[in-house]
Amino acid sequence: MSPSAKRRAATDQVSDLIASRLSVYLRCLSLLDQAGVCTVSSSALAHQFHLNAAQIRKDLAYFGEFGVRGVGYSVLELQRHLRTILGLDRRLNVAIIGAGNLGLALADYPGFRQEGFNIVALFDTLPEKVGKRTRGGVPIHHVKELRRVVSRNHITIGVVAVPANAAQLVANNIVSTGIKAILNFSPGTLRVPPGVKLKNADLTVSLESLSFFLARGDAGEEK
Repeated sequence: MSPSAKRRAATDQVSDLIASRLSVYLRCLSLLDQAGVCTVSSSALAHQFHLNAAQIRKDLAYFGEFGVRGVGYSVLELQRHLRTILGLDRRLNVAIIGAGNLGLALADYPGFRQEGFNIVALFDTLPEKVGKRTRGGVPIHHVKELRRVVSRNHITIGVVAVPANAAQLVANNIVSTGIKAILNFSPGTLRVPPGVKLKNADLTVSLESLSFFLARGDAGEEK
């Protein structure tokens, strides 16, 4: 890997970490808002949700000054700022490729819409699925219609929910439509060109990590 590519990868990693933490802060603030809390300090936020107060202040400082010394942060205002920083101040249209059990479950998950992500289309190749709708009303198109549907619906995020042996081809097809953001639920590593952001959500890897933790705990308990 060239020095410039290494620097770009390191920057992407830092950006991912910050974005992940901002997302956590936003969820914590939403809970405080629901509880009727109007202002909160970084220390109180950290204490209540088991976070790091210094890290909260450092992360927020990347994007400006949001709090008032001695008072703290306005919960509503900080929520608004974080949603803008995360790009959640606009609704984003999402397509899922793969109308199997996982794809169908993702399409009808109400939490996505609540956070501003509209699942507007599912794609598959099976005749018994194409032309139907999910329980939540999301239409299922043939994958041959991907480019047309993406263009017509201004879709900006593609989700890969197909078996591993088809995942790279699906990712290639998504990239060919001009989509720049892909969430991959298929196992294995996908390749995308520069300028396309790929996030992996491998449930098997997560379970294996938990299994490793349990195995280490069991080993530690052996006499």
